[in-house]
Amino acid sequence: MTGLRELAQGAKTIFIAGHLRPDGDCVGAAVASYRYLKKLYPDAAIHAYVEKVPEVFDFLDPDHTIFVQELPEEPVDLFLVLDSSSKDRLGEAQAVFDTAKQTACVDHHVSNLGYAKDNFVKPGCSSACEVLYGLMEEELIDEKIAEALYIGIIMDTGVFRYSSTTQKTMEIAGSLMEKGIPFWKYIDECFYQRTYTQTQLLGRTLLTSMRLMDGKVIVATVTRRMLEFYGAQTEDIEGIIDQLRVTKGVEVALLLHEIGDQEYKVSMRSNTTIDVSRIAVYFGGGGHVKAAGCTMRGSLHDVVNNITEHIEFQM
Repeated sequence: MTGLRELAQGAKTIFIAGHLRPDGDCVGAAVASYRYLKKLYPDAAIHAYVEKVPEVFDFLDPDHTIFVQELPEEPVDLFLVLDSSSKDRLGEAQAVFDTAKQTACVDHHVSNLGYAKDNFVKPGCSSACEVLYGLMEEELIDEKIAEALYIGIIMDTGVFRYSSTTQKTMEIAGSLMEKGIPFWKYIDECFYQRTYTQTQLLGRTLLTSMRLMDGKVIVATVTRRMLEFYGAQTEDIEGIIDQLRVTKGVEVALLLHEIGDQEYKVSMRSNTTIDVSRIAVYFGGGGHVKAAGCTMRGSLHDVVNNITEHIEFQM
């Protein structure tokens, strides 16, 4: 089976990138693949790029040597995409992808149609980090690589609470724990711990939420004014959708983040058989059956109405 070793063999320049607004799975996969490939090919010029690493994951690159802000001007030998369901989600890095001599994608989104030359897409996996683990040689995974992979897995599984968690997921997590990582610390600091600003924003968002369709759908909005009022950043929104999802009686949770004039980033979560990835793809987004997202334009009222029509169709 082709793994990262074979994929990168002979490549002198390797560029690693993930999706816009990177989460823990995206950042973890980028750090893990960088450290693994650097161990295999120390003389290769390897760089990773994401839009902005959330502060909570800064410890994965403490010396700030992995992620770069400048994109290469010359075509790279290998462009490795991680956790991105489509190349337009690469943002500015898409231009580098389009000129790369070889491209590969490691992903787990069901909406990924295989846009790279080599595609390692497994929708049945919990995370991109779980897929990535399968492309690595176990004996080469050290504590730092294990740390990054574990972060990605716990963030995309909600610390093994989501239905995407399988026996294989748990077995992989166990093997990573055996590398000596302080897994309990990562769970507290990366998943549960909140700043006071994040707690305030969560409270305000829950307070202004509303239920629709006989309580089966819950909708909440984070406006630009709210972020400004609390001095919050985009990454401070992380986790709010999951708190909405666990509301009793709710089948689908929607979180609308205002990112421009009549423009919203929509996050969707499903607790039942409703496939939110189908809805997201219809509106130009993507994701998983139970967790997906897209960007929509229009008034708040129109956006909510358009989405709930699709939810009702599946009920």
